[in-house]
Amino acid sequence: MEYSAATPSAGSPNSLSPSPSPPLTSSPMSPPVVISPCAACKILRRRCADKCVLAPYFPPTEPAKFTIAHRVFGASNIIKFLQELPESQRADAVSSMVYEASARIRDPVYGCAGAICQLQKQVNDLQAQLAKAQAEVVNLQLQQADLVGALLCMEVAQSPQPNPKQPVGDGAFVGSPQSYHINPNFMEDNSWEPLWT
Repeated sequence: MEYSAATPSAGSPNSLSPSPSPPLTSSPMSPPVVISPCAACKILRRRCADKCVLAPYFPPTEPAKFTIAHRVFGASNIIKFLQELPESQRADAVSSMVYEASARIRDPVYGCAGAICQLQKQVNDLQAQLAKAQAEVVNLQLQQADLVGALLCMEVAQSPQPNPKQPVGDGAFVGSPQSYHINPNFMEDNSWEPLWT
């Protein structure tokens, strides 16, 4: 028996000829964009997904930022914490975690509380210095007022005194008490009459 090889037609789907290649276009192809993984995924050695929660807050240029937070809080806790927050609060939460972690690394016992206590002590010291300076200013103002008052008294004492004798009634003069001692005969005036008889 002879078998004849049937040649498939060019239009049949079972054709063995290679499929026609797509036509070449003259437009240049853009180079593939290589997206670098975020610092968190790079440190954790995992693939950085398109919707990575950590990517917006731990860019690849700042690996130390994630390293510090990862040492204290752990990657799973950071991810869980960020997923529970709204996106508007995540940036502040990350900066707070990095600050708290760096404070805990510097001072393992007190952490942020130690920094807060130290700053509060500085504030108290500065307030005490300010109160002391204000008291000194008030004291100097009082001394200045006393000095001005003393100068005024000295000027009044050095100014010429007005004549102590002033005319009264019938042209008689009332003198100072010293004038009575100088003129002992002032009682010998005949114009007065005794009140009793």
